[in-house]
Amino acid sequence: MGIQVLPPDVNESIGYFAAVGTDIRFGLGAVRNVGFNVVDAIRASRTEKGAFESFHDFLRKVPIPVANKRTVESLIKAGAFDSLGATRRAMFEIHEAAVESAVKIKRDEQHGMVGFDFDSLFDDPQETEQVPDRPEWTKKEKLALERDMLGLYVSDHPLAGLEIPLAKHASTTIADLVGSEQTQDADTVTIAGLITSVQHRIAKKSGNQYGIIQVEDFGGEIAVMFMGKAYQEFSPDLISDSVVVVRGRVSLRDDGMNLHAYSIFAPELGQASDTGTLTLTLAEARATTDTVRALGEVIGRHAGTSEVRLKLVKGHTARVFELPHHVTISADLFGELKSLLGPNCLT
Repeated sequence: MGIQVLPPDVNESIGYFAAVGTDIRFGLGAVRNVGFNVVDAIRASRTEKGAFESFHDFLRKVPIPVANKRTVESLIKAGAFDSLGATRRAMFEIHEAAVESAVKIKRDEQHGMVGFDFDSLFDDPQETEQVPDRPEWTKKEKLALERDMLGLYVSDHPLAGLEIPLAKHASTTIADLVGSEQTQDADTVTIAGLITSVQHRIAKKSGNQYGIIQVEDFGGEIAVMFMGKAYQEFSPDLISDSVVVVRGRVSLRDDGMNLHAYSIFAPELGQASDTGTLTLTLAEARATTDTVRALGEVIGRHAGTSEVRLKLVKGHTARVFELPHHVTISADLFGELKSLLGPNCLT
């Protein structure tokens, strides 16, 4: 819908999702391990004492129930402190010691134990409260933790920038597969995406092992079953957070749709590119007037700078024609071409 979802933020978020102009700000109450009592305390602290200026400033201003290691860890992983300048990894590495120190000070103040620590007179408080300059977690680690805390990716997506390489391998998107009324039971399809969860199980009746993975692309998610020979051959490849291409058979049931896998592999993605030459492969017998006319319409809708070649195959021979049109290579173009010419037209 073209609406940007902003990450949760300790200075900006309320408990629920909220409109911010034309965007939506993630609610703190939707962060795992963060209850609405904690959210209320955070909001009250920033209202009474001013916006949080740093990670340690947050720990100073919030009450003890908020300065909880589990809560603070969840907020770090969710990206709620990102606007304060430090990397999530750096804050995570020091959060336990920082929370313990802040809680000790708060408890001493509650009991009136406010006095001089002669050793601390020689310390620079700015130095003792600095978050170290540490590089961020890798994109894969950062987003995996973010998804664990929020249930989805917000600040980025693991597949971002891979739209074109993945579209070359997939015969359909998951959203189109699940949402299409033309999808039939036992159809063979190929999807490409990210494995978000992996389960290895044993069938109660037969005692045979099998696997279930969830595969997510840019628009949807679907369960994929690996059974029998498919599980025996490909179980080592069922690794969470890996990018894969899965070929399988559609299974339609009353409780929804899943795939029974035939094969899985990790594609060579390289760098996404929207330049170069696009070569389309088509059996000569299928190059009818209607098909060629429809191909011209598709190319016209995606006009650009990349050359297009049409490879007509007949038996063991092929003829290649350079078309007098140029295109902008994109995932949408690949989808239309595969729909018209077949899933293998780009290989």
